[in-house]
Amino acid sequence: MRKGKGFKRAAAFGLASMMAAGVLSGCGAKVKVSATTANDKKEEGSQTEASKAEGNGFTDYSKGFPENVTIKIPVYDRGFEGWDPANNYYTRWIQKEFGDKYNVTVQYVAINRQNEIADYMQMIAAGNAPDIIYHYDMPQAVNYNSEGAMQELNLEEMKYYAPDYFKKTEKNISTYGNLDGKNTFFFAERNPIYYNWVTLIRQDWLDQVGKEKPTTREELQEAAKAWKEAGLGKLGDQIINKSYTYEYPFIGSTPDKKDLNLYLDLNVAPLTWSATKDYLKVRNQEFNDGILDPEFYLNTDDAAWKADFVAGNVGTYSFYITSNTDVINSLKANDPKAEVSVISPTAGVPKGSHAYYYKYPPYGMIMGINSKTDEKQRAAVYMFLNWMSQPDNLFFLQYGVEGANYTLDSDGIAEPVKDFKGESKLSNNNNKDYWCLVTEMADYGDEEKNLKANIRTLAPAGYEDLVKQSYDYTKEVEQYGLISPIFTKSIESTGEYAADLTAMWQEFYVDMITCKPEELDAKYEKYCKEYLDNGYQEILDEKQKLIDSGDFIAQ
Repeated sequence: MRKGKGFKRAAAFGLASMMAAGVLSGCGAKVKVSATTANDKKEEGSQTEASKAEGNGFTDYSKGFPENVTIKIPVYDRGFEGWDPANNYYTRWIQKEFGDKYNVTVQYVAINRQNEIADYMQMIAAGNAPDIIYHYDMPQAVNYNSEGAMQELNLEEMKYYAPDYFKKTEKNISTYGNLDGKNTFFFAERNPIYYNWVTLIRQDWLDQVGKEKPTTREELQEAAKAWKEAGLGKLGDQIINKSYTYEYPFIGSTPDKKDLNLYLDLNVAPLTWSATKDYLKVRNQEFNDGILDPEFYLNTDDAAWKADFVAGNVGTYSFYITSNTDVINSLKANDPKAEVSVISPTAGVPKGSHAYYYKYPPYGMIMGINSKTDEKQRAAVYMFLNWMSQPDNLFFLQYGVEGANYTLDSDGIAEPVKDFKGESKLSNNNNKDYWCLVTEMADYGDEEKNLKANIRTLAPAGYEDLVKQSYDYTKEVEQYGLISPIFTKSIESTGEYAADLTAMWQEFYVDMITCKPEELDAKYEKYCKEYLDNGYQEILDEKQKLIDSGDFIAQ
């Protein structure tokens, strides 16, 4: 469907979701070798040591598998132009340095980031899913398990084949990895940052209409009304159909812990919660005031929203910033007078609430082993994780080749070479989709050093202050983080109804945002009843039983 003048392709992820997951930053080990020799000796030593110490009957493959073993490793395909996520300099380097050494074929399987659940479910149904099945959100990881996709883990086996990796994540595995009484999940480390998620605003538009940078939702609306009167763009949004955090800024000043435990859910939209109704009322007002993109529901991904921002159709854009993003240069190519700044998360919050946001749990990527993965493949996967977790190997994946991709400063912090185009160029999110298996961020062990490193890896050249602004804003609101409750048993009704409820949610909430204000209450009541009758009530009831029985970890 065409979207008005210029065949609009834009999208805007609601400002209500300003703080979201994902982390990019720096690491702490200086690389003086080709990321192999010193680590190989260390890894071989730790494997041999584990073999002698445990003696649990596991086969020692530290000298390689006698027959080739193929492991399938997932990697997100984010649609980066000119980048093949399954075949590039770094996948070939991994094969050479790890795979060839241990007689393992490392086969990367691309998972579409926008449709990852559908991709995984199709592969699970067909029996050809990767050996690692992963997701960033616990509810969906639990759903994969409920499909019979994951096998029970022998933690002693993991400890034997991946002693260094296991040591780093053992606490999280013991706390969060047990599901329905079985060891099911293992995790990447996480030392989270939140300032890599930014909302850009057209500063030149604010200056043109004489408005200060907004710090509340009401101020943002007033700025957008002034843009409208001046013939400038609107507020953007995009269809919300996963990772439901839109309601966080509307939770109120004194949230009820019982409501938080029951309704906070990344997997199913909490339509019947009062926070959702408040969100819908605000969005409906913005739509009817003519300051919200009237066809936001046709925007399906980040690329569309970025295109809209670059074209000057909207004045805000939220995304994970990286140093090699082209959004600012593309914007200025279209409009040389364009200027941008970063707004605070509070700019999405109405009066009477706080800048609540989804706070990451203490783990990163949630992973399970495919139920069809055999003993040798499982051992190879664990060995692969152990190999990648070695400091030199991890640093190489995060920064590339010293002297080409980066140089080291006097503090031992990598300084990326700006606009590097060589063979070892990193992906547009700094290779995160490879090393996220072992850590959610690279860490120098010091917040000041991490910030210095992150400014280098996150900020486009000449826009370093954008990341510093974002850092300052997140520090101001860090007390408002909310971690969703983690259930230690499967919520079977979620697996049964989530897909249908997602489809209903999209239809219902779009209709309620775009209807006349006087129609909203009646529509909301009608849609809530239908939502409850079609599975949501069963989900709430099942959650409440697990809460009452103590089968969840309250945060």
